[in-house]
Order: sequence, then C-alpha cells, then structure tokens
Amino acid sequence: MSGFAYYIYYRVDAGSAAELESRVRAMQDELRRRTGIAGRLLKKRGEPLLWMEIYEVVEEPIAFEPALSDLVNRYRLNEGLPATIQRQTECFLV
Repeated sequence: MSGFAYYIYYRVDAGSAAELESRVRAMQDELRRRTGIAGRLLKKRGEPLLWMEIYEVVEEPIAFEPALSDLVNRYRLNEGLPATIQRQTECFLV
C-alpha cells in the first residue's frame, strides 16, 4: 500500500488545552466521515502541551489537504495556541 502520512505538531496554551482537545477530536471525527482517514492525537511524554496529530495512508492528498484545512478553520484550531506558535505539517511517503 502506498500513500502519504501527515504529522502535524504544535504547542498549546495550558489554559486552552481541554477545550482545544475537544475541538481537535470533533474535527478529526468529521474529517474521518468526510475522507475516511482516521486521525490520532498524541501528547508528548513529559511535555503534555506539545501535541501531534497523525493522519496515515492518505491516498488522495488532493482531496485530503483542502478538507483538513477547511475543518481546521471551521473548528478554530489555531485558537488556543500561543501567539508565536503555528501548526507545523510534515508529509512523508509511506
């Protein structure tokens, strides 16, 4: 099987973490319904405010990327991040 894996990492504000986690998980549920790609949310051991979303075996990135971008905006996932932090996306062949 071939495709792409997306790894998106960022730091969150401590005061926003619980509410932001709820929005991320809701976004991932809708993304799965829309694209069939189930995401995971991880938190770094020893640094629980460093998060990573993982989306694996994306076979149609041309459809997946705009869907993800739309939902990130709709669920306001950039709110709750420190002012100087942005979501960083890395994409790998699998």
